[in-house]
Order: sequence, then C-alpha cells, then structure tokens
Amino acid sequence: MTTHQPRIAGLWLPLITPFKDGRLDEASLSRLVRHYAAEPIDGLILAATTGEGLTLSKDETERLVAVTTAALTRRLPVYLGLSGADTRRLAAALERTVPWPIDGYLIACPYYVRPSQEGLYRHFVTLARATERPIIVYNIPYRTGVNLTNATLLRLAALPNIVGLKDCCADQAQSFDLLRGRPPGFAVLTGEDALFYGALAHGADGGILAAAHVETGRFAAVRNAFVAGKPDEALAQWHGLVDLARLLFAEPSPAPIKHWLCRAGLIDSAEVRLPITEVSDALAARLGAEMTRRAAGSAVAA
Repeated sequence: MTTHQPRIAGLWLPLITPFKDGRLDEASLSRLVRHYAAEPIDGLILAATTGEGLTLSKDETERLVAVTTAALTRRLPVYLGLSGADTRRLAAALERTVPWPIDGYLIACPYYVRPSQEGLYRHFVTLARATERPIIVYNIPYRTGVNLTNATLLRLAALPNIVGLKDCCADQAQSFDLLRGRPPGFAVLTGEDALFYGALAHGADGGILAAAHVETGRFAAVRNAFVAGKPDEALAQWHGLVDLARLLFAEPSPAPIKHWLCRAGLIDSAEVRLPITEVSDALAARLGAEMTRRAAGSAVAA
C-alpha cells in the first residue's frame, strides 16, 4: 500500500469568505485569519462550500489566498477548494494556481452530470496527474448527485497525491467500511459537523467542520480527548457542542455562521451572495439567545 504524505489529521476549518458591499472584505478576512491562527486548528480550507467558492471570481479567489496567507501568524497548511463538472477546466485551474501560496486542494466530485464510477476514477486521476500538490477528495452525494464508492476511492488512494477524503457520504456503513479498509496514511475526515463525535469513535482522523468557527477550542478538545484515550471526556465535551452544530446549519450555510461571527465582531458584515440569503429573523433570534447563553456560561466558569 502507498504511504501518503503529508498526513492530514485534526480539526480543519473551511473558512467563510467575508463580503461587504458586494466585494471581498479584506480587513475582516485578515482579522478572521489572525483570530483562527491563535486557535487550535490544524489547517484551513479556502473557497470551498462554506467559503462560497462558486460565487467567487478568479481574481477574488487569488486575492482570498494572498490575503489569508499574508495574515497567518503561524504555519498552517492552506488548501484551496475546487469543484466543477468539467475535468479539463479543473485541470486548467490546477495549472493556474501553481504559483499561489497554497499547500494542496480539496476537490469535490463533479456535480450534476452524475458520471459512472469509472468516470469518477478517471476524473480524479487526471487531476492528480495535473498537480504535484496533495489532494483531498470531497464526497458529498446529496450535493453532487453521485456517490464515490469505497471501491473507487481505494483505487484512487493508490495515487501518491490523493492523500485523504472529506467524508459526507451520509451512509455510516460506507464510512465505517472505508475506515476499516483504507491504506496506511490515507486520511478520512468527516465533513458532517453533527456527526463529529461518532466519526471519531469509528476511527476518523478528524473533521473539516464549518461549525468550528464557533467554540473552536471545544471542537478541538473532542478530538484531542480521543487521541489521549479519554472517550468519556470527549463525550462530555461533545454534549455541549452537538446542539450548536445543528443550530449553525438550521438554515443554508454559511449564513448562520456569518451572522454569529458578525455579532461577535469578527467580521464587519454577515453578507452572503445569492442564491444563499441572510438568516431569517426567527433564526437570528435563536442565534442571539445562544450567544447570550454561552457568554453567560463562560462568565460563570471564569
């Protein structure tokens, strides 16, 4: 079996992209990056689903990478999210980003066209051959319309720069079978925020979690407790997070997360781009109440 390097593990944050008046808000972005660089995260993903990557122009994406890497106050791997249904166009994007200061890519299965498993295999083989950087495959069939089977993924895992999977297959049996059968060094990180604890219990290496924009340290503590052989401590931490993870996905992401971050003063605007819309008044009230509750709990603990 191929040994994959570098090893992907821990808590990765698919960073939101702040906007203001229709433009990339670089001041808020820099503030956000400095904040999360001081938190116990293991990597950043830019311009993925949470980062509204499909709404970004090529110039905006390049600027997003430049501002982020310039604002980092410690060494963190930075991966770029890519998606699309045209293999040639994605290969061209890999070539275009060669000079960019990124460490790898998160690439989703092609959406809408629903290729066969052989088509999926050839798609990712073509992309893997188009770059020397590591690639994390993103399997999320309820968005793309096609499920990458474990058999196909294990064929891809033989390639040296296919280093891991962001797993959102929504089939716990498929996820568990992959964790049992994956080759050494191949990372599996869940992308299902509300299932983080269960994924870790089954042997996942970590998570790529949008909800970890909030209570970042506590999300990291869940995984750290597992690594330390303390599952009861991990479960106790998770009890205080699972409802938060659900709340932050009560309406289409990343609107609830942006609303929270704006109220917390980390970004200047909760602006999202269509077709995503701002949170409803009802959810805004729930988010505000949860922020107040957590702030009061932190004050009591202090």
